[in-house]
Amino acid sequence: MNRRTTLVTAVALTAGLTLAGCSDGGDGGPELKVSGAFMPEPVMDDMAAGFLTIKNAGSTADRLTSLTSDIAGEVQIHEAKNQKMQEVQSFDIPANGELNLERGGNHIMFLKLKKKPELGEKVAVELHFEKAATMTVDFPVEETTHNPKKQ
Repeated sequence: MNRRTTLVTAVALTAGLTLAGCSDGGDGGPELKVSGAFMPEPVMDDMAAGFLTIKNAGSTADRLTSLTSDIAGEVQIHEAKNQKMQEVQSFDIPANGELNLERGGNHIMFLKLKKKPELGEKVAVELHFEKAATMTVDFPVEETTHNPKKQ
């Protein structure tokens, strides 16, 4: 093996190991896991709400920046503050903490529904983060009054 081949091989091996290290979560980045996702069966034809919990077991905070879904023309994240809801651009997900989007609090709004989801269906939603990779989550459509916190 000549010197040039040895150098190219060494550079390629180093680059490969560096990339592998970035993707295994060993860099101390956010480690996100979604649980409890659901959408109450909508009572209106053009909008619906969604709820979930995002746990971050990592040592780095992240931020939920947006959501998308084929079922809606627009998906917003809303903050409940002073008994009013308003759209926000993002929600923080603290390191070693969680973000709760729940009834009576911060939540997701699906606007301009293309099809009204029905009880028993699942709605695919993409969650977009500042640091972590995009994640697709299925939101089961539950009864209109479903509230896991009160069960």
